[in-house]
Amino acid sequence: MTRAPEEPGAGDRAAPTAGRWAMLAVLCASLLLVAMDATILNVALPSLINDLRPGALEQLWIIDIYGLVLGGLLVTTGAVGDRWGRKLLFLTGFVLFGLASVIAATSHSSWQLIGGRVLLGLGGAMVMPSTLSLIRNIFTDDRERALAIGIWAAVAGAGACVGPLIGGFLVEHFEWQAAFWVNVPVVVVTVVAGIRLLPEYRAPQHGRLDWTGALLSIAGIVALAWGIKHVAKGSLRAEDVGTLLLGVALLAVFARRQLRLEDPLLDVRLFGHGPFLAAALATLLAMLAIGAALFLISLWLQYVHGYSPSEAGLRTLPSALAMLAGSLCSPHLMHHMGVRSVLAIGLGTLAAGFLLLAVAPEPTTYPVVALVLAALGLGDGLAITASASVLVSSVPVERAGQAGAVSETAYELGVGLGVALLGSIHGAAYAARMTDLPLSGGERDLARESVGGAAEVAGDVGGETGRQVLAAARAAFDEALTTTAYVSAGIVVTVTLLAVLMVPRGFKVTGGH
Repeated sequence: MTRAPEEPGAGDRAAPTAGRWAMLAVLCASLLLVAMDATILNVALPSLINDLRPGALEQLWIIDIYGLVLGGLLVTTGAVGDRWGRKLLFLTGFVLFGLASVIAATSHSSWQLIGGRVLLGLGGAMVMPSTLSLIRNIFTDDRERALAIGIWAAVAGAGACVGPLIGGFLVEHFEWQAAFWVNVPVVVVTVVAGIRLLPEYRAPQHGRLDWTGALLSIAGIVALAWGIKHVAKGSLRAEDVGTLLLGVALLAVFARRQLRLEDPLLDVRLFGHGPFLAAALATLLAMLAIGAALFLISLWLQYVHGYSPSEAGLRTLPSALAMLAGSLCSPHLMHHMGVRSVLAIGLGTLAAGFLLLAVAPEPTTYPVVALVLAALGLGDGLAITASASVLVSSVPVERAGQAGAVSETAYELGVGLGVALLGSIHGAAYAARMTDLPLSGGERDLARESVGGAAEVAGDVGGETGRQVLAAARAAFDEALTTTAYVSAGIVVTVTLLAVLMVPRGFKVTGGH
C-alpha cells in the first residue's frame, strides 16, 4: 500500500481529485447499507416476534441497540481514522459489517440477534465517519463539497426511509433473515471497488490515541442511553437512575479531560462555536423525533391497519422521496438563503408534520400519515444536509474525522434514543389505555405490554374476546401515537428556536478553518 498523504494546510487549495464522483458512489453504497440497517427491521419485527418470541424489552434492544452502539463508538473511530487512515478504517469496518450480517442472519435466539446487531453497530461506526471525512478530503471546492454532502445526506436519509420498504419486500417473499443476507453481496462489491478507487488520507500525527478518553466516551454514552431507556419506561429504581447519572458524570469527565489534551480525541471547544453546536443539536433531536416516528408508524401500518410487511414498507415511501428532494435542494438553498434559514425551514417542516399527526382526528387515516411522512422526510433532508455542511466546514481538514464523528454520533444516537425514549413514552401511554380487558393473568399482561403481544393473545383466545382485545389494542396504539406526536413536536420546536438563536444571520459554509 502506498503511503497516505498528510492533510494539506488550512489555507491550501488542492486541485480537484480525479475520479471523485466515482469515489463518492463507493462511499454512498456503503452508507446506504449502514443507514438501512437502522430501520430495516421495523417492518420485519412482527415476523421476527413470531419466530424468536422476544419480550418487549428485547424487542426494543433488537431495534435500537444498533444505533446506540454505533453512536457510542463514533467519536473513537473518527479519531482512529484521522490517525491510522480513513480508507483503512472504512474497509475494515465494512468487512466487519458483512461478517456481522451473517451472524445476525443465522440467529436462533433473541440474544444472538442482539449480539449480531452489536457487531453491525461496531462495523457501521468504523464506516460512517470515514465516509464524511473522506468527502471532506476528496472534494476541495466548496460548492462541489456542498453538493457531495447533499448527495451523502440524501443517501443516508433515503437509506433509513427505504429500509422498511426493502425489509418489507424481503420479509414477505423470504424470511426476516433476508434483511441481513442482502448486505453480504453489497459488502463484497463495495470493498473490492473501495480498494481500487479510494485514496488514503491520514492526519499529521500529534500524539497517541487517548484510549482512556475513548473508554470514557463509550461507557458514558452507553450508560446514558441505558438510563434514558429505563427511566423513560417509568423505572425509578436506584440502579437505573444511578446508571443515567453515571453516564452524565462520565461524559463530563471525558469533556474535562479533552480540554487538557494537546491532541484531543474530540476537540470539545468546537461546541463553543454557535453554528457547530446548533448543527449538532439539530441533527440529534430531529433524528430523535423522526427515528421514533418511522418505528411507530411502521408498527401502526401493520398492527392497526393490517398491512403486510411489503405493503407497510411501500406506504413509508413518501418519506424517502421527500428526503431525497430536501437533501438535494438544500445546497442550492444554503447558497442563496444561508444556513440559518434552511435549518429553520427544515426543522419547522418537521414540527409541522408532527403537529399534523397530533391534531388529526382519530382514528388516524393513511392519507394523513402519508402527508406526515412527506413533511418529516422533507424537513429531515433540509435540516440534516445543512447541519452536516456546517459541522464539516467548521473544523480544520486534519479534524475531518472528528466532524464526521460528531455528525454521525448525533444522527445515529438520535435514532436510537428516539426509539428508546419516545418508543417508551408511547409504550407507557399504550399500556395506560389497555385497562378494561376481558383477560386475566399472563394474557392480560402480555396484551398490555405491546400491540404485538395483544395481537398474539387475540389470536390465541379467538372469538369475540379476541376481537375485543385487538380492537382495544388498535385504539390504544392510535391514541398513544397522538400523545407521542405532541411530545415530538415540542422537541422539534425547541430545537428550531435554539438553532435560530445560535446561527448568525447570513452564516455561510466555507472550506473550514
